[in-house]
Amino acid sequence: MIKYIRFILILSLTAAAAGANAQSTATTSSPYSRYGIGDLSPSVLPQSLGMGGIGTAINKISGYNYINPLNPASYASINYTIIDAGVSSNINTLTKSGQSNQTNASFRYNHLAFAFPISKKSAFAFGLMPYSELGYNYRQKQSNFGTGLPADTNEVNYLYSGDGGLSKFFFGYGHRFGGLSLGINGSYIFGNLKETQSTEVPKLFGTLNSREEESNAINGLTYDYGVQYSIDFSQRKHLTFGYSASASSKLNSRNSYIVSSYFTDANGNQDIATDSLVNRQSPKAKVALPQINHFGISYQYDGKYLIGADYSIGNWSNLTVAGVNKGLQNSRTFNLGGQVTPNAASLSSYLARVDYRFGVIYDQTYLNINNTNIKRYAATFGLGLPLPRNNNAFYKINLSAEYGQRGTLTNNLVKEKYVNLHLSFTLNDQWFVKYRYD
Repeated sequence: MIKYIRFILILSLTAAAAGANAQSTATTSSPYSRYGIGDLSPSVLPQSLGMGGIGTAINKISGYNYINPLNPASYASINYTIIDAGVSSNINTLTKSGQSNQTNASFRYNHLAFAFPISKKSAFAFGLMPYSELGYNYRQKQSNFGTGLPADTNEVNYLYSGDGGLSKFFFGYGHRFGGLSLGINGSYIFGNLKETQSTEVPKLFGTLNSREEESNAINGLTYDYGVQYSIDFSQRKHLTFGYSASASSKLNSRNSYIVSSYFTDANGNQDIATDSLVNRQSPKAKVALPQINHFGISYQYDGKYLIGADYSIGNWSNLTVAGVNKGLQNSRTFNLGGQVTPNAASLSSYLARVDYRFGVIYDQTYLNINNTNIKRYAATFGLGLPLPRNNNAFYKINLSAEYGQRGTLTNNLVKEKYVNLHLSFTLNDQWFVKYRYD
């Protein structure tokens, strides 16, 4: 009875947190998120994030069950019920030549995921996690020559801001056939992307300023699939190859566009908009998402050592919104990482039971601005902190940190340095262990 009560309570808390996740704002604060459909969120949980984001060829980590949405074939290795819930935070410093640095920090619920085996060779998984994030707020000043305004008002401010993001609810299944595992995820993507551009003459008080607001409500179904093939050289040595892909798909989009005018007072505060010059609701359109391919390899030894690598190609030059190509380029990402667990069964040393994770990331993003490829470099570190066991239940706290840089100061661009922090709580328990079939 206690187990069932605990089960109901956990699911209730999960549902409550899921609602908070779906309505939370983005953790990103980067001007680069204004391109495409926002900054893409990783499809892995903190366990993999601490290892450079690898996951295509990962199913278990040191014998511990975990949920890996990046490759649904990994679900076939799940033999415990899993609940995983986490939060994340971002600290971002923006630098541009001739301007002072800007630092932002944010926090949000990150993911909620659940998995359970239905036989010794197959399992289901489902959850809610971010898909993309839109968040920026910056201004550009330009001289106002040739407008006929007085000389002491010779300045115009252009203010740009964006907020929102897309979330993904996924439901997947994986099945193992000997050393070969196959899996598929079906996903519902939903959310809203809102962007605003304002034009102000700051030194001419009482001037009528203009504001353009564009909002895209996006929703629709997509799917991804994966395969893993494992070679067991012995009970201690395991080599795994993996491939997964997010299929190209079309989502629904509804665009609204508003142009309004407003005044600012002597302190720069905006008054209520005086008029709406344009208020347009566009008919439903399509967002065409491209296919993204992931290739991976991993090697594990005796539950103590794991090392792996991923290589991903995203066909983002095919991204279109309402039939208009968004002008992106194809992306290429390389992830390398691993984990060391000195002795997961040690009774005398807690530190020997801790998972120590590390990794690096090189990302040639889908952005080319001012004829400059925007690249991202990052180093990651993570910890898996085991908690005391309770009968057949295993608990672990997972921490990960990513320190990276994106962009450059050349060609009047922005360089950003960031720290992404992730925290999750993972439960492995033997619910539903009496399989009805094999």
